[in-house]
Amino acid sequence: MTPIPAAIAEALIAAGHRLDARGWVPATAGNFSMRLGPDRIAVTRSGYHKGFLKPESLMVVDLAGQPENPALRPSAETGLHCGVYRRFPGTGAVLHGHSIANTVLSRAAGPSLTLAGYELLKAFPGLPTHDASAEIPVVDNDQDIARMQAGLEARWDGMGASPPPGYLIRGHGSYIWAADMPGALARFEALEFMLECELATRRSA
Repeated sequence: MTPIPAAIAEALIAAGHRLDARGWVPATAGNFSMRLGPDRIAVTRSGYHKGFLKPESLMVVDLAGQPENPALRPSAETGLHCGVYRRFPGTGAVLHGHSIANTVLSRAAGPSLTLAGYELLKAFPGLPTHDASAEIPVVDNDQDIARMQAGLEARWDGMGASPPPGYLIRGHGSYIWAADMPGALARFEALEFMLECELATRRSA
């Protein structure tokens, strides 16, 4: 069995505390992961509240989402994490949360949601100033994770060499990733801030 280093366990647990404090992972919603090596990731187990994670709330799967310990059950959406690690080899951490803003806006959006003019766009790669825009893909929710991942692959193929490091699942939540956990947290918080601004703007229109 591949051990989960204490530093990685602590980073995943701390991420749970941080996102829970902001109301972005209610009940047992959300899931997190970090890369352990070229073909292994540590991921949160199914059914655990992310604000109360412990080392035993984590487990190891391969890049196909298969558990090393078959007695443990990973999140149902582990395949989406694995899809990110396979597609973007520089990824070290993936976060998935369910905020009010990302849920409401994704339900109203078309195939993408454009964010423009925000200072926090600088959290995304290749956007050095606020004078930019990012097209965040929005994909339909689907209980068939393999089919959803295939749809994502097709979307990424059509977005050129550098698709944004995140997407929204319609009526469900957001996924974001980066080379390490601090980077993933920064991008997740930046995305959620911009989504909250978009939601507030639409409510006041």
